[in-house]
Amino acid sequence: MTITKIRTEPVSDRPARTTTDRTSAAIDPARLGTTVAIWAHPDDETYLCGGLLASLRDAGQRVVVITATHGEAGIDPALADVAAAAGMRAAECHAALRVLGVSEQHWLGYADGRCASADPHRAVERLGELLDDIRPATVIGFGPDGFTGHPDHIAVGRWVERACARTAVRPRLWQPVVTPERRDRHRDVEDAFGVFALGEPRQCSEPDLAGLLQLDGPALRRKVAALRCHASQTTALIAAMGDEQYADWVSVESFAEASV
Repeated sequence: MTITKIRTEPVSDRPARTTTDRTSAAIDPARLGTTVAIWAHPDDETYLCGGLLASLRDAGQRVVVITATHGEAGIDPALADVAAAAGMRAAECHAALRVLGVSEQHWLGYADGRCASADPHRAVERLGELLDDIRPATVIGFGPDGFTGHPDHIAVGRWVERACARTAVRPRLWQPVVTPERRDRHRDVEDAFGVFALGEPRQCSEPDLAGLLQLDGPALRRKVAALRCHASQTTALIAAMGDEQYADWVSVESFAEASV
């Protein structure tokens, strides 16, 4: 496991607009407290909760990102061997986290595409040790759907649920979801690019969300800038969608709370 400290960019002076629970009150960063985001691949953290992580850091909360793999399978092997691809994806992730203001990251070092075949007991044990050390109030990670149905996402989501259940601090667990309205709004582009070819994300109506974050202005530009750091994964997509449509597509982050 590799532990990385990342030099960060200055924080934004304008918070994102956030709502949470059935009261539509602003998310209170103090209520979320120290937050750990646990994902399968570099760029998962920026796509699914980059705006929230930046907002928490702006409020002075500790944020730790844990990434299971280096995402080496996301690079054409004709362009780079496994080691070079892993290094490229790691460098992109470090750059994105600097933009978001996140300075702590842990790499678990699993092979990309192999999480489902990894020893789940050891993975849960490792995550549990990290959570016991960090003592977060909130953990963010995949639900049983894996958001896109990717096997690595589903496996890591299971690890996270089990680790949260066994840790002494018993943090709240938020999982990314979409509202039916957002899925309908972007269905054409998501279907065209096969975003959910492996499986559909869980859908929740707004009143059932634990947290909803709507980005615009500087906060949205900051998230898009972080996503552009993941150039191997986003450059072609942004060019195909266009800047405006892409920004709209990534402007909302929504979460349901899981029982653990």
